This record gives sequence, C-alpha cells and structure tokens, in this order.
Amino acid sequence: MSARDEILQRIRGVDRGTPEPVRRAYRRDGSLSSVERTARFCERVADYHAEVRRIAVDAIAAEAAAVFAERGARRIAVPRGLPAAWRPAGVEIIEDHGLSSRYLDRLGGVLTGSTAAIAETGTIVLSGRPAEGRRALSLVPDLHLCVVPEAMAVLAPLVTRERCPLTFVSGPSATSDIELSRVEGVHGPRDLVVLVVRDSTR
Repeated sequence: MSARDEILQRIRGVDRGTPEPVRRAYRRDGSLSSVERTARFCERVADYHAEVRRIAVDAIAAEAAAVFAERGARRIAVPRGLPAAWRPAGVEIIEDHGLSSRYLDRLGGVLTGSTAAIAETGTIVLSGRPAEGRRALSLVPDLHLCVVPEAMAVLAPLVTRERCPLTFVSGPSATSDIELSRVEGVHGPRDLVVLVVRDSTR
C-alpha cells in the first residue's frame, strides 16, 4: 500500500458522527460592585493617556465648557441628538448634518455621548445613536469630549435588532507600529477627555 492509499484509508475510517456540543458557560457578570467597576474604568482609561473627570449629571455642560476653554476650542461639533442640557456655553456649537471631514478637521473639538463602558479594558462603546452621532464625528476632530454614564448597557440588542454599528474606543488614537514608538492622533482624536457621570440616584 502506498503512502497515499494509507492516508486515504485513514480518512475513510474517521468516525463522522455528530460531534459533542461545545459547552459555552461563559462568565457574563463580574464580581465588582458598581463603585469598584467605575473606579477600575477610570483607572484603565487614564492608562491610555486619556483625561478622566468624574462629575454630577447636572454639571456636564459646565465641565464641558471648562474643558474646551482650557484647550482654546472656540467652535465644536455635536451630534444632532445631543441633549440640550449637555451643550456648553462660551463656544460656537455646530450640529452635524453631514459635515465634511475637511470641515470637521478645522473645528476645535467634538462633544458626544456614549452607549456603554467596559471597566476591565477601559473601553467606551459608541453605537451611532442620536447623542453619539456618526463615526466620522468622533474620529476626525483632534479633541473628543465623551460623556459616559456609570450605568452599563447591553450591546447585543443594538446589533441584532437595531443593526447599530459599534465603535470601541480605548483611549486616544495611537499606534506603536513604527519602531515601537507610540504616536498619537494617527487614526482619530489626539486628545480624549472622558466625563464619567455619577448616577443621580446615589
């Protein structure tokens, strides 16, 4: 018997019965308390060179105004569905109605909301909902100020039912591909400021 015939014989002798189902007992919930999760998220986001500020829900507009003033941003973009209570004074606010990338690049920054946050990795999730806007809005301007609620949201229904495109943001845009030297602002904003909003019920 040739080597070829032997191999074919072994293939024919393989049991082609139904395989055992794969157990998927994944852990879906963490063991940290809400306070511990929030603290871990803030710590991980800061590790990515993003600035994190923890504020009360009624202080969003004032804190946003302070962030833009500190960075000299006078004109900012916002998604059309950004709540009125979040919009800061002291800057020119331009709603995104399909602004070009060239126009967005000339603005001082952008203010958006977010869908959820992942504490373990310090990741912010944007799903393109009204308060978050389209992907270009959070990728083109050099400064992204993002409001993150402490409450966590379930992402699966957004994908399966609403077909939302999800964007995962873990710190400012950066790459270390070239000689392992970290370069920021290559594929998105160079400056990321995260406002973690405390739950008003606590």
